[in-house]
This record gives sequence, structure tokens and C-alpha cells, in this order.
Amino acid sequence: MDGNSCPLMILSVFLLFSDLLLCSAAFLEPADLLYDSAVQAFYGGDYESVVRYMEGALSSHRGVRHTRIRCRLRCQDQHPFHKTFSDLRFFDVVLRRTVCMNACIEAKLGTQSVHKVSDEVIQDFNRRIPYNYLQLAYQKLKQPEKAAAAAHTYFQANPEHVEMGQHLEQYKDLQGVEESHFVDQEARPHQQSFTAAVKLYDKGDYEGAVTLLEDALVEYYKADVECRALCQGPQKFEGHDHVRYRYSLHEVVSDHFTQVLHCEHECVRDLATRPGRLSPMENYLPLHYDYLQFAYFKVNRLEEALQCALTYLLFHEGDEFMTDNVDHYREILTHDSTPREEAERYLTRHQLELELLLMGSKIMGVDFTEGNYWSSTGGRDDSNRIPSGTDGWMEYVPISEKKNITVIVSQQLKEGGPLLYDSVQLVQNSVSLNGTQRVLLDHVISEGECAELRNLAHAVTMAGDGYRGRMSPHTPNERFEGATVLKTLQYGYEGRVPMSSARLFYDTSERVRRIVESYFMLNTTLHFSYTHLVCRTAITGQQDHRNDLSHPIHADNCLLDPDANECWKEPPAYTYRDYSALLYLNGDFEGGEFIFTEMDAKTVTASIKPKCGRLVGFSSGGENPHGVKAVTSGQRCALALWFTLDPLYRELERLQADEVIQALDTQSVWGQGLTINPKDEL
Repeated sequence: MDGNSCPLMILSVFLLFSDLLLCSAAFLEPADLLYDSAVQAFYGGDYESVVRYMEGALSSHRGVRHTRIRCRLRCQDQHPFHKTFSDLRFFDVVLRRTVCMNACIEAKLGTQSVHKVSDEVIQDFNRRIPYNYLQLAYQKLKQPEKAAAAAHTYFQANPEHVEMGQHLEQYKDLQGVEESHFVDQEARPHQQSFTAAVKLYDKGDYEGAVTLLEDALVEYYKADVECRALCQGPQKFEGHDHVRYRYSLHEVVSDHFTQVLHCEHECVRDLATRPGRLSPMENYLPLHYDYLQFAYFKVNRLEEALQCALTYLLFHEGDEFMTDNVDHYREILTHDSTPREEAERYLTRHQLELELLLMGSKIMGVDFTEGNYWSSTGGRDDSNRIPSGTDGWMEYVPISEKKNITVIVSQQLKEGGPLLYDSVQLVQNSVSLNGTQRVLLDHVISEGECAELRNLAHAVTMAGDGYRGRMSPHTPNERFEGATVLKTLQYGYEGRVPMSSARLFYDTSERVRRIVESYFMLNTTLHFSYTHLVCRTAITGQQDHRNDLSHPIHADNCLLDPDANECWKEPPAYTYRDYSALLYLNGDFEGGEFIFTEMDAKTVTASIKPKCGRLVGFSSGGENPHGVKAVTSGQRCALALWFTLDPLYRELERLQADEVIQALDTQSVWGQGLTINPKDEL
């Protein structure tokens, strides 16, 4: 670094922090605190505060995102990398950008650490959960037009909620609610313009389609810049302890850069994926040029048609039908043209990123597979040179590097084994339940045992147990409480509940495990993966016009993708779970039916009404999507159990509970003392 560099950097830092001190704008309040205040107000029945806090949380969430994008892009422009520079010049620019971004962001947000929210809150915002609260609050405040907008926004990311769709139909019939009120308040501009353009195209309005498609491309490339800017935040180094500086400078830099680069590379997929979906829209970006080439042809603008056709061929070199179009345009125009520059730059960068990712992944020792970002699987009707996506532009395709699991393949499927206990009665098998690897049994435990376990649940369960303390993890209209076996044994040892009741919980779960293992005729031991005593309670005063499920449709070991009719066996799903079971403790409540569906998450294949001693068992994969209908009155209690065939994923708490039981059985516990360390979260 030359002699003038340090004084310049010090001056730059001084000026930036001077701007920060002079900034008079109020800092944004943290979105997670506002969100939590809104949820608390909701349960307190203060719906005006719900609206105030929740709208504030959404505004803060958008503000933080906008500020980070704006500051990162501004500081990149202010401190560019020069074509030739030394190592010191490189880190000079890096440090200047860091100072610039910190000052810029903190001028708007204040201390950045207060805006670091948990993964759970981020997931709630991504799933648009705040709009479900807002919809209910506006409904209570007699503001149907705002309730309709919130419901519509929520539904766009949660189309599997059939009840919400029905609720939207009801809003349409209300006085004062107009079609214009059904607005997606979180719509992504590039997707919104593209959707509108396709509608005009289908109607034959090619002039209008051209205008909107060009707008969509402008918004797409703008969104790409913003997406990439957001990738420049902190990264997670799985399996690495960089805090202790055990790695060389270049190893740390290359690891971090590779992860940032992978995030930026995946912006292609992110921009093509609609809210709440897992799979991107097929052939998304190339389709813009496909539609444009034909729309320009229809309005007799052949220069633009040829340019867009050539641009499409950048993504699909040698495509037969588009090559025919190009030849047709050249013949009429009697000259050639070139593809659009923005697309050429985009693809050149994409290819360079791929080369760097392959190199960086090798350094990190991880596998990297290039996704099929521009896949186009369907044939095209070329009779009028119509774009390939005219009839199917919103269809989804599997993601190449994801593993699709729709059936159990690890073993031969069997069922019908011994039920082991004389009282247990087979009610329905897979055939009568319209599925695969399903069973419904009655009289697994007695009425007295059900009553004792319900009393135990009332004494030991905690709100939000297993869901990081979230009292209503699935719906704001119900309270969720749970407890583990180990925690229950601890309560028994402390004398807070009868030890016999805690032991009943342990013994009953083992009974269920043995029944499932025997009935499905498994040739290896079935291990506990997680065991939970749970109750769902309808919240009084919040049951009018329920439009949600107590537990949304899902699969237990893969990520259900209803639009693609697939289930992706990858994290954050519990991919190691193989079988699931629910043992019901009561039936004196309204609603709460357990349902199996097709993979579309809409078509119900079987419905089960809970009652004492009833057990439903099933394999945990995509062959058995399931959920729970709304509990509209009373409390629904059950033992929820998940099992694995892989001993590496045995439930740690269960192993500890086994030791406790063994100690109790040998009575050594009374002489040595008992140490239990409960772990309340999954």
C-alpha cells in the first residue's frame, strides 16, 4: 500500500462516521420485536395493536432488506476494484467497502446486531405468516377490504390452504369488497409483469404483451442485482471453526467466497420461483425472449423479433424450432442481427461462476452439481412458431441435484404382521385407507390409561415445546403444548407428577414402537427418533370463520412440493425418519380430524376421527402427505412418535430415558441419586 493510502482511508472513515452522527432519521425498529408484540397483542385480543405492530414488522423487514441492498451496491460503486492491483490494494478496497457499508446501514438501522433475527422468524416472513394474523385482525376490526388483501397475499404463498381459498370466495361476496382489493402485497415486480404479459399474449394483445415483457426483463435484471447484493451477508461454515483461526487466510477467504458465489449463482433459481414453492418455473428467463420474438413478429417488428430469437438460442443452442424462426426472419429482412447484450453478459458471467464454483467446491471438499437452470422438457407446437411456454408457462420441473423420494425403496414393502397385544384391533389397512404403508388400530391403550396420560399432559406440557417456544407454531388459532419422555421422568423423580404416570408414558411409547415394527414386518430394529406428548387447544373467541388447518399438509421426511407433485428428501426435512405414529388420548373435542392427502396437498384420501386408544401408523415419506383439520373447540391430546431404521439417528433423550428406567428397575437410583438433563427442544 502506498504512503497516501492510510491517510485517505482514515479520512474516509472519519467522513462516513461524521455522516452517521449527523443523521437525524429515526432508526428502524427490529422486525422480530414488532412481530412478537403483534402476536402477543393477537392473543390478548387487542386487534388494533396487532395491525399496528404487524404492519410495522412488515415495513421494518422490507426496510432492512432495502437498506442492505442500497448500501452494498452504493459502496461497491464508490470503491471499485481496479483492473490491476496488488494484494494490499485488494484488501484496501475490501476494508473501505466494509467501513462504507457499516456506516451506511447503521445510519438507517442503528446497531446492526439488533436486526439479526432468528431463522424461525425469517421462515415465518417467507411463508407470509404475518398476513394470516393481519387477515384475522382486520376481520375482527370490520375492515373486510384490508382483510381480503391480507388473505390474498397469504394465499399466494400458501395455496395448499383450501380453507383460505374458500374464505377468499366469501370475501368476494361481501359488500364493499371489490376485485381491486385482492392484491398481492408482496408481489415480485418481475414475476407480476411476466404473469400479466402472458395473459395479454393469450388474449392476442401482442402490443400490450411486448410492453409488459420488456418491463419484466428490466425488473428481472434489477432483481438479479438485488438478490446478489443480499448474498454478501454472513455465511454459515458447516463443520468449520473459523473463529479460532485454525485455517490460513486464503482458505478462509476462498471458503467464504465460494459460499457467497453459490448464493449468487442460485439467484437464477430464486428469481424463477414463486412464493411458497420449492421448484422454479420451467425455462423462466429464456421464455421472456421466446414470447417476445413471436409477439414482435405479430406486430411486424421483425428486427426485434430476430434479436430476441437469437437471444433465446444463447440459452438453447441449436433449438430446432427457434432456429427455423431465425431463418424465417433473416429471409424476410435479408440481413442478420445479434443477441441482446444484457443476456450475453448474463450468460458469460454465469459460466464463469460455474467454473469458479467447481474449483472452490473442490477446495472445500464438498460436491457441487450444476443445476439445469434453463430446462425445457416439453415439445413445442411450431405450426405458428408459438413459444414453448404458451400453454404451460407456470409448470414446474424437478431440480436436478435434489433427490426425489416418493416411495420407500430401502426395503421391500410389507404389512399385516402380528399386533402383539390381545386388545389391539385392526380397523383399516393401506387398501382401505387408500394409500401405501398405512394402518389404523384401536384399543392400543385403555380408557383409564388415556385419562392418566391426559392428566400427565396437563401437568408437564409447556407451550411451544419442540418448536423453540413458539406457542402457536402452526396456526394462531390454537395453543400447542408438549413434553418429552425425559422431561416427564424428571418431573416424576422430583415428585411433581406420579412416577407411575411418567413410566406409563415411557411404556406406552415402547408399545407403539413394537406394534409399528411388527405390523409393517420390518426386518431391522425400529429406533425412536423423537417422542412427544402433545396437546392442541382451540383458543376461545378465535374460531369464527376458521380458514386454516391445525397442522398444514406435509410429509415427515421430505419437503412436499404440491405443484411439482414431488417430495424432496433434503434438509431441513428430517430425512432420517422412516415411520410415524400418532396415539390419540381423547375424542371429546370438535374438529381435529387427521387426514391423508395426495401429493397435491388438496385431494383427501382418508380422514380419521381421533378417540382414546386409536393409533394411526404410516411410513414417513412423500407417499403419505398428511395434516390435521382445525380444532375448533376443546383440547386434542396425543402421543406423537417418529421412528428411524438408522441407529445413528436414535433419539438422544430416549437413550437417556432408557438409562433412567434401567436405574429405576434395579432400584439403584435411590442410593446413587438421579441426574436428568432434559432437552426441551427438537
